[in-house]
Amino acid sequence: MEEKTSNFIHDIIDSDLAEGRVEKIHTRFPPEPNGYLHIGSAKAIYINYGTAKKYGGLFNLRYDDTNPSKEDTEYVDSIYRDLEWLGAVPDGGVFYGSDYFDKCYEFAVKLIRDGKAYVCDLSKEEMEKMRGDFNTPGQNSPYRDRTVEENLELFERMKNGEFPDGACTLRAKIDMSSPNMNMRDPAIYRIVHTSHHRQGDKWCIYPLYDYAHPIQDALEGITHSLCSIEFENHRPLYNWVVENIGFDPAPHQYEFARLNMTYTVMSKRYLRMLVESGMVDGWDDPRMPTLCGMRRRGFTPSSIFEFVRRAGIAKAYSVVDVELLEHCVREELNASAQRRVAVLDPVKVVIENYPEGREEYFDLPNNPADETSGTRKAPFSRELFIERTDFEEVPPPKFFRLKPGGEVRLMGAYIVKCTGVEHDGDGNISLIRCTADLETGNGMPADGRKIKGTIHWLSAVHAKAAKVRLYDRLFDIPDICDIPDDEDRDAFFNRHLNRDSVRELDIMTEPALAEAAPEEHFQFVRNGYFVADIKDHGVFNRIVSLKDSYKPQNP
Repeated sequence: MEEKTSNFIHDIIDSDLAEGRVEKIHTRFPPEPNGYLHIGSAKAIYINYGTAKKYGGLFNLRYDDTNPSKEDTEYVDSIYRDLEWLGAVPDGGVFYGSDYFDKCYEFAVKLIRDGKAYVCDLSKEEMEKMRGDFNTPGQNSPYRDRTVEENLELFERMKNGEFPDGACTLRAKIDMSSPNMNMRDPAIYRIVHTSHHRQGDKWCIYPLYDYAHPIQDALEGITHSLCSIEFENHRPLYNWVVENIGFDPAPHQYEFARLNMTYTVMSKRYLRMLVESGMVDGWDDPRMPTLCGMRRRGFTPSSIFEFVRRAGIAKAYSVVDVELLEHCVREELNASAQRRVAVLDPVKVVIENYPEGREEYFDLPNNPADETSGTRKAPFSRELFIERTDFEEVPPPKFFRLKPGGEVRLMGAYIVKCTGVEHDGDGNISLIRCTADLETGNGMPADGRKIKGTIHWLSAVHAKAAKVRLYDRLFDIPDICDIPDDEDRDAFFNRHLNRDSVRELDIMTEPALAEAAPEEHFQFVRNGYFVADIKDHGVFNRIVSLKDSYKPQNP
């Protein structure tokens, strides 16, 4: 049964439509191209894209490229690839914050002319000192009362490159005693002598996000500017910009809680450090919470969006268990993934009473959960591979797999009985000898005896070599973002990094897996859900195990 979820944003929109405040819903996703998108970004995409889709509106992608020192076309391209993969097509258009630099400058001049902005020569440190704190009002800048003419001249000179970085800023003239620190004459333009990835060297002054963002929303006709909760205290400044420039109709900002997940860090700075230090194999390492990493791991767009939906859309801080994400992809793949046999730790079995050179084929289901998926032919021969863990020479109690003198069913084939074992020079089992009840192919024993254990197998002469990568959590504690006050952030993350978070194994598979297409999903019988790696042919990444410990709440 589907779990109940709430979405206060849709409640707001329903009210806006009912009262005629808006006619057509228009949303946007405004990522900064300074890193790769991650699972937290998926929540913002789900909310903005999903809201527009639900109400028959439009959805824009707008790159927030107003900070040239951190941006790169690599990130621009990766962001669009991730949106395409998720299916979140920006039907309202693809835009860049830098497309609006001329208009931002024009509106800044308007604010100066209206006496609502001024050029300030204070350094960053001086501005911070005079800003005050939550208990102390700020102090007016000594440059706050410059004349309109002087401010226009200085702002022009800033634009013309006459001042070095940090020499001055353009600040909004609001209220240095405001209880909201964001309203204490915030800087809205700064000097940065750095080439821009799209604008080149046209500009050496750049608008700050809190100033540029509402302008961009208004110019694009955004009705509901949906962003994460850390921007809640910035909303008065958003409204101030919209009102003092005079946009009508005006966009409105609404905030939702960020997505936080156990065992997961979503700081771009720290993710970049993991990549640059070589602790992971790039932004698309399947252990990373980046969307490209999750794609390579084998998570599907629909499972990610379903995870976000079930986690809920609210304003309160919460941490979602990663097991819910695993439950969502496991639930989807159980219904859709083809079943295949792979032996991850093979040991050879010889069926001594099976004729040498003989082959036969048994029908195995492609997906028992889907009656339309049909069956496939599995070759059988005298020599087989089984999992090493499916045999115990000295078995524990209630061990229902293969053991000396014991019988098991080979999945979809014969019942076999262990008659002997061989060891190598190190004492490891190198060969298991069995006999088969050749009257039991896909059937019950004639004498009616009950066989409790069933194991999977491969014909040794037909099996193909491959590799699997088995992934564990990237961090070794669930509450990795709960950093003690006396801890250094980076040191804390590094100390809890799980350096055994991936194992690569040489395995054997049924022949059909040799032709697996990149990103094709499978259930390896009894071993979990896997995906053919998008980069490395012949490598399969384990997405999740078969075990599901997540328990849905009662609706």
